[in-house]
Amino acid sequence: MSQRTQTRPIMVGNIQIGGQNQVIIQSMTNTKTQDIAATVEQCRNLENLGCQIIRFAIPTIEDAKAIKEIKKEIRMPIVADIHFDHHLALAAIEAGADAIRINPGNIGSLSKVKEVTRACQEHHLPIRIGINSGSLEKSELEKYGHVTPEGMIESAQRHLDILEQLCFKDICLSFKSSDVPTTIAVYQLAAAKWNYPLHLGVTEAGPLLDSAIKSSLAMGSLLVQGIGDTLRVSVTGKPEEEIPVAKKILNNFHLIKNTPELISCPTCGRTSYDMLPIIQEMDEYLNTIHTHIKVAIMGCAVNGPGEAREADIGVAGGVNEALLFRKGLIIKKIPQDQIVPVLKEEINNYLKQNN
Repeated sequence: MSQRTQTRPIMVGNIQIGGQNQVIIQSMTNTKTQDIAATVEQCRNLENLGCQIIRFAIPTIEDAKAIKEIKKEIRMPIVADIHFDHHLALAAIEAGADAIRINPGNIGSLSKVKEVTRACQEHHLPIRIGINSGSLEKSELEKYGHVTPEGMIESAQRHLDILEQLCFKDICLSFKSSDVPTTIAVYQLAAAKWNYPLHLGVTEAGPLLDSAIKSSLAMGSLLVQGIGDTLRVSVTGKPEEEIPVAKKILNNFHLIKNTPELISCPTCGRTSYDMLPIIQEMDEYLNTIHTHIKVAIMGCAVNGPGEAREADIGVAGGVNEALLFRKGLIIKKIPQDQIVPVLKEEINNYLKQNN
């Protein structure tokens, strides 16, 4: 994999974005932000899964004010997502937001942009400029005839010019498209043009399977080039579904620490037990663990231990029983109905011994 692109670091709360080898996982709540109890609950769920920064939609003053109370109940830094009304940005900053997501060119006059920028400077908050293909300015659409990577870059430059003229440099950039080739191309252009940290994502990516495929293709293509400092896997559905996908993408590029890896075979005619329920339960269980461990669940005892010898712990199924192994070495036989509890016990023991 290519050397990571060196970008200008910014701080979102206590989380650094850019200037390092780590890629930060973000998500966005789908609750009404002013519904404090529901928003806090979802934030806690996301944080338990491994989300590091959370973004809130702020369409009203009530939503902005709610940040103050929510911040008391969660540990993740909060990004306030603002469109059109600079008063919402100011209210969110006052309530304790850790970063603001705006496009300076669409919140009004230069004096309003200055007001928001000054508030961010006083509170040491970064601004994320987000360019979306679905809301690209008319001038770029007329120039190119349709959404293009070049048009998205020109749009970003226009917004950047406003902030840079105000000597504001704590900036993160994102370029969201639902088209994978467009997403890859625009981030490549951005990485070559600026040293601001880049937030990766494919917007309007669809339900879980579609989103996982699009996100893996786009983000994987960029991450392997060393591009990207933070990311979000956007899913039409529960935000909690986003985090395991994001972690698995990063884990496959060795860009995240303290994340389990589940190895399982595709099954064949030798498989003599129902693997799928076991895989599903163990996958959910491993999503709650924040330590690196490789766990293998194999279909048969013929090749299981050998194929998964790199795993720390695993099982290979047989007839009415399974072989438990560590590092490819068979430890003992266990009844099939005990596979899940025995695996969990072995994993817990392994973690205690190695932490």
